Amino acid sequence: MIGFFGLAVVIVVSIAFLTTHRAGTAGIPGGDRLHFFAAPLATSTLNGDANLHPPCTAADHDPRALNICLISRRSPLVLVFFVTRSSGCERQVDALQALRSRFPASRVQFAAVAVRANHQQARAAVRARGWTIPVAYDADGAVGQVYGVEVCPIVELAYRGGLVQRRLIGDRWTNSSALAGQIEALVRRPVG
Repeated sequence: MIGFFGLAVVIVVSIAFLTTHRAGTAGIPGGDRLHFFAAPLATSTLNGDANLHPPCTAADHDPRALNICLISRRSPLVLVFFVTRSSGCERQVDALQALRSRFPASRVQFAAVAVRANHQQARAAVRARGWTIPVAYDADGAVGQVYGVEVCPIVELAYRGGLVQRRLIGDRWTNSSALAGQIEALVRRPVG
């Protein structure tokens, strides 16, 4: 009787868990819009938390911040979320950096956000790894929370204007060859 009761509890808990938790809990689903934000660039003098409701005009933009609204207006966007001091997550930014010369800014924009990293940690990662793509930091984790970042690395691929094409999660996408095919598919679509 106790065994039957225990089995029943396990089944009920499993069903409840599977019906209330999404598969792939991170990122924004394809077809939805990016959540616009502005966050301090790791290489700038700007300190502070990200702005989750930034102005989307160049006149009101602080150039020391990464403003997703502004850069997604110009061209498609490949946006990576990572954690500093995690070699797997930082390899994702390495993969973007390796692809930068293959995909000029006129075709696609690259950017990365260090989630729950302070200015010094983000700047140290940029310098140590020689990244030249824009890297912002999300000190209080607000951007990571809005994007549902629970694992890393995460790559959001968005068409021009900020409509998400798809999200890529996991180490498979730290390989620049695998990632290049996804970026090619993103930039082949007519401007949205």
